Amino acid sequence: MLNREASEKREYEMLSEYAAKAAVSKGRRHAEEKCEFRTDFQRDRDRIIYSKALRRLMHKTQVFLAPEGDHYRTRLTHTLEVAQISRSIARALRLNEDLTEAIAMGHDLGHTPFGHNGESFLAEKHAGGFKHNEQSLRVADVLENSETRQGMNLTEEVRDGILNHTGKRLPFTLEGQIVRISDRIAYINHDIDDALRSGVIEPADLPEDCVDVLGKTTTERINTLIKDLVASSDGANFIEQGEACAFFMNKLRDFMFVNVYYNSVVKSNEKLERVRDLILSLYD
Repeated sequence: MLNREASEKREYEMLSEYAAKAAVSKGRRHAEEKCEFRTDFQRDRDRIIYSKALRRLMHKTQVFLAPEGDHYRTRLTHTLEVAQISRSIARALRLNEDLTEAIAMGHDLGHTPFGHNGESFLAEKHAGGFKHNEQSLRVADVLENSETRQGMNLTEEVRDGILNHTGKRLPFTLEGQIVRISDRIAYINHDIDDALRSGVIEPADLPEDCVDVLGKTTTERINTLIKDLVASSDGANFIEQGEACAFFMNKLRDFMFVNVYYNSVVKSNEKLERVRDLILSLYD
């Protein structure tokens, strides 16, 4: 039988010296009895998966405000793709996959409807502004209730990874740093895929040098970026991309902002005004 103590022991035997270990977690804000079989990080992942907040992500759009079609990404499918990329990297680097997945599954719990436009409209209205990463942590700490507790009472490692998956501060675990970069790898590439599907851009529109270095297809680009991140971070106590891949991934991101995220076909002023009215009236 593989109980919690045995799983915690295996982490010390199999994982990198730089991996976060569940047995020495910084703990939860409110003490609770340990699970017989699951480590604390496994338990956090399961709590997030069963949360109402995660289920709500299926109805929140990623880039297109109201796409017609079954294959466009939502916040939920984005979350699953971030989790897959993150786990692949963590496994290759012998870091804690359970912690990595828990952070990835929880990183966007506080995102607004209508993507970053909804976030910017709420920031106008709410005193002190609005940031989805801070709201994600608030969802986990306060808003997500169960039969036995208010909030999920997650470990500090998961809370830190959720809060700092974007912004100026880096997560203090390597697992959190993996999710931070994997988030970008995922959304840049799946947003390109959605934009191509919609006809907003054509394959020939993508910057030629980015395609040459990273790859022509979504699969090729994600594979290139994962391999680069693993090679650049192997044996180190930090997570970083290689210089070339970081440069061309950011160039692709800039291309998407100009040609897709701010494209009037994707988000007309009329649609954005309707979204703004809806968000602000709901807030009131």
